[in-house]
Parts: sequence; C-alpha cells; structure tokens
Amino acid sequence: MKWTSLNELREKYLAFFERKGHLRLKSFPLVPINDKSLLLINSGMAPMKKYFTGEEEPPRNRVCTCQKCIRTPDLERVGHTARHGTFFEMLGNFSFGDYFKVEAIEWCWEFLTKELEIPENLLWPSIYEQDDESYDIWVNCIGVNPDHVVRMGKEDNFWEHGTGPCGPCSEIYFDRGEKYGCGDPNCRPGCECDRYMEIWNNVFSQFNNMGDGTYEELAQKNIDTGMGLERLACVMQGVDNMFEVDSIRRIIDKVCEICGKTYGNDANNDISIRVITDHTRSAMFMIADGVIPSNEGRGYVLRRIIRRACRHGKLLGINHTFLVDMVNVAIAESCEAYPELKEKGDYIRKVLSMEEERFDATIDAGLSILSDLIRGAIKENSDTISGEEVFKLYDTFGFPIDLTREIAEENNLKIDEDTFKALMLDQRNRAREARANISGWSDNSKNILADLPKTEFTGYTDYRTVARVIAILVNDESVESVNEGDCTVVLDKTPFYGEGGGQVGDTGTIYGENSLLTVYDTKKTDGVYIHLCTVANGTLNVGDTVTADILDARRDAIKRNHSAAHLLQAALRQVLGTHVEQAGSYVDENVCRFDFTHFVALTDSEIKQVEALVNAHVLAANEIVTKETDIETARKEGAMALFGEKYGKTVRMVKMGSFSTELCGGTHCDNTGKIGLFKIISESSVAAGVRRIEAVTGLGVLHLIAKHESLINQTAAELKVPNANDLTKRANALMGEIASLKKEIEALNNKIAASKLDGVLNSAKQIKGVKLIAFNAEGMDVDSARTLGDKIKAEHSDTVAVLAVNAHGKLNFIAVAGKDAVANGIHAGKLVGAVAAVTGGKGGGRPDSAMAGGADASKIADALAKAHEIVEAMAK
Repeated sequence: MKWTSLNELREKYLAFFERKGHLRLKSFPLVPINDKSLLLINSGMAPMKKYFTGEEEPPRNRVCTCQKCIRTPDLERVGHTARHGTFFEMLGNFSFGDYFKVEAIEWCWEFLTKELEIPENLLWPSIYEQDDESYDIWVNCIGVNPDHVVRMGKEDNFWEHGTGPCGPCSEIYFDRGEKYGCGDPNCRPGCECDRYMEIWNNVFSQFNNMGDGTYEELAQKNIDTGMGLERLACVMQGVDNMFEVDSIRRIIDKVCEICGKTYGNDANNDISIRVITDHTRSAMFMIADGVIPSNEGRGYVLRRIIRRACRHGKLLGINHTFLVDMVNVAIAESCEAYPELKEKGDYIRKVLSMEEERFDATIDAGLSILSDLIRGAIKENSDTISGEEVFKLYDTFGFPIDLTREIAEENNLKIDEDTFKALMLDQRNRAREARANISGWSDNSKNILADLPKTEFTGYTDYRTVARVIAILVNDESVESVNEGDCTVVLDKTPFYGEGGGQVGDTGTIYGENSLLTVYDTKKTDGVYIHLCTVANGTLNVGDTVTADILDARRDAIKRNHSAAHLLQAALRQVLGTHVEQAGSYVDENVCRFDFTHFVALTDSEIKQVEALVNAHVLAANEIVTKETDIETARKEGAMALFGEKYGKTVRMVKMGSFSTELCGGTHCDNTGKIGLFKIISESSVAAGVRRIEAVTGLGVLHLIAKHESLINQTAAELKVPNANDLTKRANALMGEIASLKKEIEALNNKIAASKLDGVLNSAKQIKGVKLIAFNAEGMDVDSARTLGDKIKAEHSDTVAVLAVNAHGKLNFIAVAGKDAVANGIHAGKLVGAVAAVTGGKGGGRPDSAMAGGADASKIADALAKAHEIVEAMAK
C-alpha cells in the first residue's frame, strides 16, 4: 500500500473504470440542470437521477465520474470537528441496465486490493442482512474470509427513498487499527468507534417499492456506487482526517502563513483555520460553476460560506482581505482535474474580492451592535436576543442571520427565531404584493392547448405560409368561429416565431377568403404556436385555409439584433475573459439587450473594444450558417450552450464565421454584413455579478444618430450658441461661472456655520473623556451642516458631534469626531449608522467623519437621544 496523492487517486479510479468499458464523464456542474428538487449537487448520483428513472437516455450504459459535491446542513459544525466539510468529491461507477452485483463487487475489490494494493485483511465488506446473493459473491467468488463479511439491517444497508427504485447496499470498510478502536474484542463495522471507516458503497437497485410494504423485482437493474475521494486519500496517506490530505493541507499551510499561527497548537485557532480552508474550496467551485453571491437560494449559500470565512479570518487576527491569496493555492491544487478553475481564475478572484470587501464594510458596525446586544442580554439575565433586533441587524446592516446565531451560541445565547422569521415573511409578502401580478394562461386554456398537435414552424425560411386553422379560443373557451374582438388562433403550420430564447414573437396578419386578422403577438407552449389576434374584418372558422403573413421589416430588424447578440457575446468573452456567460437576453425590432456574468462595470476602453470587435465582424460580411445536429457534435465544433439549459437529441447550431458558434432556436440574418452597424447605447448592473449591455443595429443606428443630432442642436439653441461646433467652448465658460458661484456659496456656508458654532458648543455634554453634541440643524442644508461639522472636528479635538439635517424633503445625519475623541474609542461611521437606524435609515463612513440617510423625520429626537447611549458604550 503506497502513499498516493489525492489527484493521482482520482485519475487512477477513472482510468481503471475506463478500462472496464465505462465512459468517463466530466463532473456535472454544482448547479443542478433541470432539477428544482436540489439547490446544489450533493452526491455523485444526483445528476444521474433521470438516467436511472428512464426520463433521459444515458450517453452509455456504463459511466464513471468524479463529481463535485456541496453539502451544507451542518455548516455551523464545519471547523469545530475535523470530520465536517462542505465540499467533497465523490468517485462513482454506474450501470444503467448493464452489469450488476458480480461485476460491481469484483471491480471494487480489484481496484482496492490490486490497483491500490490495500491489504485484504484490512478490508471488511458489509451486506444487507437478507442479501444472500451478495454474501455468496463476497465469500465464494471473491474469496473474502466469511468472518470479515458483516450483515447489517435495513437502516444501514438498504437504500430507499419513498416509493420507486430501491435495493440493498454492500459497503466496504477499512480497518484503521486498534488505536482508533473502543477496546471491545467484538468490535467490527457498525460499531460507533472510529476504528472502521466506510470507504465504498455499492447500491444494487433491483426492487420497486410499491408503497404498501411490498417490493417487486425491477426488469432493469442498475448499479450506483460512491466513494469519497478525500476519505480514500486519508487511507492511502495514513492521515486522520480530510484536512491532513496533501492538497488540502497545502491550503491550511497558506492560512497559517497569512495569519502567523501554527495548526495544531490552539483548538480555537484550528477551528478557524479549518473553516477558511474548507470554505475557500467550496466558494471557488461554486463561483466557477456560475453561482453568484446573493440573498436567495444557492447565492445565499455562497454568501454565507464566504462571509463565514471572512469572520474566521478576523478571529485569527487577519485584518486585511486574504481570500484571493487563499484561492490561488486552491486553484493550483485542483486545476489539473478541473481546468475551468484556471480559465475562470480572474473571475473567481474578482467575485471573492468584491464580496470580501463588501462584507468588510458592514461587519465592523454589525459586530459592534451585536456585541452591545449580547452584553445587554447578559446584563438582563436573558438567554435570548430579540428577533426584532436580529432582524434590524440583518435588514439595516446586511448582517447574516447565520453569523448572528453562531456568535450568539458562542456566548451561550440563542436568538428569537420565530419573531425573526415572522418579520422576514412580512417583508417578503409586502414585496410580493408590490409587484404586479401578471397572470399567465388559464388552466382551461392550457388544457385545450395540450390536446392540440405541435405546430410546424416554417419561419426559418418563409415569411408567409398557407395554413389551416385548427383551433380558435375566445375568453379561454374553444369556439368554432370568430367575427369580432380579440382571439387566439392556432394553425397547423406558421412562419410566426413564438416568443422564446429572448426573442420576441412576430406580428403580422392572418387572412383568408372571408377574413382578415391582425396578429399583435405570438407565443408558444409545448410546441404549439399561439397567435394573439384582433379580428379586422370578416369571419374566421376552424378548418379555414388561410395565409399567415409576418411583418417583414420588423422580422428583419429582430434578426439583425439577434445575430448581433451572438457577436456581442463572443466579443465580450474575447475582451473580458471566458468567465463571461449569458445570463439573459431580449431582442426585438428596436434593441439588442444582453445580460452576462461579470462583476464590475466595463471601462470606456473595454466598451470601445467590444463595439469595434463586433463591427469588424459585421463589416467582414461572414456567412451565417445554421444547421441541425446532435449535441455532442455541436460541442465538438465549439458551440456555446446556455448554462443550465436542457437540449434535446437534435439541436440547432448558428455559426458566424470562426468567431461565434452557439446553440440557438431563434431567427438570424444569413450574413453578418446584413446587421449593418452595431452601437452600444448603455452598460449597467442588473444584479450582483450580472451586467447588461443594450445596443442598436442597422436602422436603429441611423435613428440614434438622428436623435443625437437633434439633442446637440437643441442644446446649442438653449445655450445661445449659433454654431453647434462651439458647444464645448460655451460649456467650459459655464463651468467657470459655476465654480465661481460655488466659492461664493462656500463662503456663505462658512459664515452660517460660524454663526451657529457658539450655540452648538454650549449644548455639548461630557461623557467619560469626550464631549457630545447632538443637534437638530433646522434651517441648514447639508453643505452648511458639513461645514459646521468640519469646524467642530478641526477646532475641538475631544468632541464628537451628530447633526440631523432635514432639508429639501431629505433626512440626513452627519457625524464627526475630533482626533482625541477617535483615540478615545469613538467611531463616527458606526455611530451615524446606528443613529440613522432609529429612523429606518442606514449609512456609515470613516472613524472621524461619516454620513447616513434617514427615513422617518418624526423620529429625529429619538435618534439624537440614541447618540448619547452609543457614545457612552464606545468611549473608553
């Protein structure tokens, strides 16, 4: 049994099963594809479920994988023990109706004893107590000592999850030696001690649980196996836990290098070191697979993991950003098996860096307030922190509930979960009610449409098609004819594109011998194209022969924008990096809107590069080729697929020269030259980690030029500039005039501040070693109040001041602290944030100067009164 690295073990396993006729699959993404039952992939079998159920056909009947997995139910335990971790890799070999027990058992034994040379006497198979077939294979075919085969009950060795496929398991345990045991001479697998460690599990899916206590034999039997890579590495490297495994230990060493601590010297430090090590790996893989920190779903899981790592960094005395340094080591350890980590390295670092900086901006204020809450609860002999305060901490400061809970538990306190959840639910309900409730198709309409045959789409090549009317719906009811008002029409074939893939539906007309209908939109559902119409003339009947005629000019404009969107994505990936992936799109006759993953705003230079690159390929007039093929062929040709999208056996590939190849069902130009020109009109943020570009093409560029010319001419007229070319000169002159006026205003503000200063200073109260001024600056604007605050700070070093300014319909709070007050523990940023929170506002800033926005002006007095309490707690 030879020491083997984690990366070597992964390759040995996959290569072994390739030799046994298995197709080696890449790890599926951590984000489940078309599976809403899971937030994140948590086992090797999870992405294979539809192969086992027969919903989808596997690429081969034998496959093997090393699957990335995330499990977070015990997140708070990670670090506190060496057994818990959120990220792990699961080795697995699978059979879908091919081999069964004999081969599965023979091959796992061969791999462990021959390939890895683990001594046979250290391995103990377990079987389900009634599975005599497996017992016979282990004892009579493999030759395992019968005393080493352990029968276990249904709870341990029978896999089932409600009704459906299920079956017995056979696990393999590794004997770690007597030093890990309990001393009982009868100790064996199944004992609660640490001597026997399960390393491999074979699940034999051979029965169907009928739900009534009976089981039927399955016609197609399957094999599902799993072996934790990190656990196997523990065996092969002779270490006690996953954190001692070679590639993970190197990440631990990096934590220790950054914080100046030694792993193993202090139990509390070790907890934090393990948290950072595990969470760095998890965050790295989640970001690489498209997860973005947010406050919902898997994005919130990622945010919790990153912020928990940040907090434990502070516990180790790390007072600067450090996760980028950590992830560089983690990427180096795993990029050979997962090359996407290196390809997306810049993106991973950027996401981590921004999230860490964002958390740093809030954690100090949040920790200070939480410390006050903890002290208050202890002082009042309470074991619970109020749900209202926890909610305010979350809502105002973005302080995660999980972190609040964890810190409270460290102080032997709990939080009022019920009140917190009630307040969260109330907030969600208010937000939901505020959104427009846009209803979709009624159940009756859906039932009618479900019974109709799929529509033949002719619109890739034809703009008008002769068709037959097969259904008419009016007010959600099926009718035989219609002669007025709005209706929904279904044809057997149509050139009208149904909204989908980010492209809007076509408009146009449907006309027959005795009817004319205007089509104002087209949708599709389950292959049935739905024409939303208004009767213009005559009567339309089911069974009529009609001509479906789309609006040519509108379709051509849509095609230009859609083809431009493909060129735009290729250009963004070339300029910004391959981490760029489509996060949404919308194309109609007026605009090309493209959402993509990127964590910072594009610079002017980057926008110009992207725009120039797209136009270069437009002017190159490359042929746009569309063809239908299978998904594997398309991927081999470099086609980009939409992340998380499910594709059938046949896909449509759109290729624009050698620059862009994508899977797409939309309509496109046949040559990039027909796009005309491409102009970016805006770049913005739509969500954390998602940017949006809006652009125009073709005639849209001409309209934009005309609009800008009109704006220039109108501006010139307003500024009394006869020649628009002189606008810059006139603007510079105006800026000079404005600067002069600002100086006059500043001088006036100084006079106002000076006149108020004596009165304000007289209101100061002595608190410990500092003086506090809490003042409602009525009649002053923000600039005047700032000037007053700066004078107090500069001329009275032992003074802290909080000024409330309610001017022009806006409430603001300004806080300043002289240098001696800061030295005495005062932090203006934390102070002003807590004061503003009383009115429902928030904000912060530097220790000596800060500003916050308020909400409820009726609570100004309460907020200023709160300043006294906060300063008293801060001052040394």
